Amino acid sequence: MTPSKRSEGPDPILLTLFANRFMSVAEAMGRSLQQTSISTNIKERLDFSCALFAPDGDLVANAPFIPIHLGSMSFAVKYQMKLHGKDLKEGDVLMTNSPHAGGSHLPDITIISPVFDSESKEIIFFTASRGHHADIGGILPGSMPPTSVNIFEEGAEIVSFRLVREGVFDQKGLYEYMIDKPARYPGSSGCRNIRDVESDLKAQVAANHKGIQLIHQIVEDYGLKTVQEYMYHIRNNAETSVRNLLRDVAKKSGTNVLSAVDYLDDGSPICLRVEINEENGSAVFDFEGTGCEVRGNLNAPISVVHSAVIYCMRAMLDLDIPLNAGCLVPLDIRIPSGSLLAPSRTAAVCGGNVLTSQRIVDVVLRAFHACAASQGCTNNLTFGAGGKGEDGRAVAGWGYYETIAGGSGAGPNWHGTSGVHTHITNTRIGDVEILERRYPVLVHTFGLRTGSAGAGRYRGGEGVVRELEFLEPLQVSILSERRTRAPYGLEGGAPGGLGRNTWIKQGREDDGDAPEGGAPAAREVNIGGKATIRMGKGDRLRIETPGGGGWGLPSEEEEALRSDELDHIRKWAARGSLAEREAAQAGF
Repeated sequence: MTPSKRSEGPDPILLTLFANRFMSVAEAMGRSLQQTSISTNIKERLDFSCALFAPDGDLVANAPFIPIHLGSMSFAVKYQMKLHGKDLKEGDVLMTNSPHAGGSHLPDITIISPVFDSESKEIIFFTASRGHHADIGGILPGSMPPTSVNIFEEGAEIVSFRLVREGVFDQKGLYEYMIDKPARYPGSSGCRNIRDVESDLKAQVAANHKGIQLIHQIVEDYGLKTVQEYMYHIRNNAETSVRNLLRDVAKKSGTNVLSAVDYLDDGSPICLRVEINEENGSAVFDFEGTGCEVRGNLNAPISVVHSAVIYCMRAMLDLDIPLNAGCLVPLDIRIPSGSLLAPSRTAAVCGGNVLTSQRIVDVVLRAFHACAASQGCTNNLTFGAGGKGEDGRAVAGWGYYETIAGGSGAGPNWHGTSGVHTHITNTRIGDVEILERRYPVLVHTFGLRTGSAGAGRYRGGEGVVRELEFLEPLQVSILSERRTRAPYGLEGGAPGGLGRNTWIKQGREDDGDAPEGGAPAAREVNIGGKATIRMGKGDRLRIETPGGGGWGLPSEEEEALRSDELDHIRKWAARGSLAEREAAQAGF
C-alpha cells in the first residue's frame, strides 16, 4: 500500500502530528536505553541511536541521535529482512554489527525487533537501536585499534544472530559470538568486559520493546491504514523537500554541476561530482576518482557513505522534518568498486566510520558551498587492560572509549562554534568526575585551544585541549585525522588549525631514560595521528583537536572586535549529565 493510490493529499495537520508521534517513539526508546544501560559509553556519552522503520526497511523517523547511525541502520534492517524473510516471530530480536550487513563499524551493535499487527500478525514496522559498545574484543582494549589492517583485528563480527528467540534470551550464543569466536584470530581477544556488553544489549532490547508498545498505541488510536498512509506521506514530504533544495541550489549556483575534492591525512583523495537534474529535482552523486582501498582502517562501508550524504541533505534543509529515507529518493549515489568507500569484505573499517565519514561530509558541503570545514575528526581515544595474556589465556579486563570535540566551520552568516562535536558524531564527552571515579586516570586539562580557529569575516570554532594522566600502566590508543591537512576555509577564510597528539613520557630507568649521573627526566613525543602505546604510571597524553575553517575575508573593524567576541564565545556554562541532573533536581 502506498499513498499514491489516494486521490487526495495528506492533511497538513495530521502530517505534522504523525511526524511528531513517530519521532516521540524514537525519543522514548532513547530515554529507556539511557536509563537502563550501565556503560559510560551509552549512559553518559549517549553514543547510541534509536529509530523506527517501515515494513520494507526504510527509515521512517528518528530522534536527534547519531547521524552516522541513522542513515546506515536502514541497510542493516533490509539485510536482516532478506536473510530471515517470513521466519521472524513475535518475541524475536536480531543482533548484527557486520559492515557487510549494513553495519558501520564493529563496536556499533544494532538490535532489531519486528512489530507485528495484533490482528493480521503481519510485520507492520521495525524498531531498532544501535549502540557503541566500549569493547567487543580485537587486538587492543576499546576495539578501535589504530593499527588494524583487517576486520578480524577489530573484534567480534556478527552478520546475523537471533539474540532473543520468541522471548528467550540466548546468553550462550551471545558468549560464543562475543568471547569465543574473536579470540580464535591470532593476537586478538574476545570481549574484555562481557558483563557490561550483555547488560547494555538487554537495555537495547528493552528500548525496542518500548517502541513496539508505543507503535501499537498509535495504531489503536488511528487505525493501521491511516498510520501507514501517513508513514509514506512523511517520506514523500522529505523527498519533495530535497528535490526543491536541489533545484534551488542549481538556480543560485548558476550551474547544475558541482564538484569538490578533499584528502585524508595519508593523501587518499575523496572526489565528488554532483549533477543536478533541474527538471525533476534529482541528482547524481558520483564519487569516481576516490582513492583505492587502504591497508589501514579508514575504509568506509557503503552504508556509511549513504549516512554522510543523507545527513548533509537533511542539514541543508531549512525545514523541520524528520530525517528519513525520503531524503535519499532523489539521489543516485555512485561509488566506484574497490575504492576506500566500497572496500572488500575483510577490510579494516573502524576508522572509516568515525573519520572518513567526516571527510565525506566536508566534501559534500564543499561541493554545495554550504560552509567551511569543521574539525573533520572525532579524535578517538581508547585505553584499557586485559585480553590475551602472554600465555594465550584470556585475562579479564575493560576498555574505555571517547570522542573529543573540536571547532565547527563558519558559514555565510555565522561564526563556527568552539569545543563541539560536529556533523556525524553528536555524542557527548564523559564527565570528568565520572571518568576519574571509574577509571585510573586524572584529567589535567580540558579547555578551548586558543589560536586554532580559522580566521575570516566569520571565524571558525576553536578546538580543545585535553590532557590525561594515567595512574597505572595501560594500553592507550589514539585514532585521529586532520593532523597534516587542515580543515579548509571558504570565500577567503583561513583554514582551521591542525590537530596534534603528544605523549608526555616520564623518565624511567627501566626504559633506559636515565641520563648518566642524573635523574630520569620527562620528555614530549609527537605520536602522530594514529598510534597505540603502552603508557607507564604517570605518563600523560595531550590531545589538541583541530579548529574549524573561517568564511570570508575579515574587515579591519571585524578584526578589532575579534578579542571581545571570542571572550563571549568562551564563557563557561555547566554542561554534561551531572549538570543536567542537578538542573532537573533544582527544577523539581
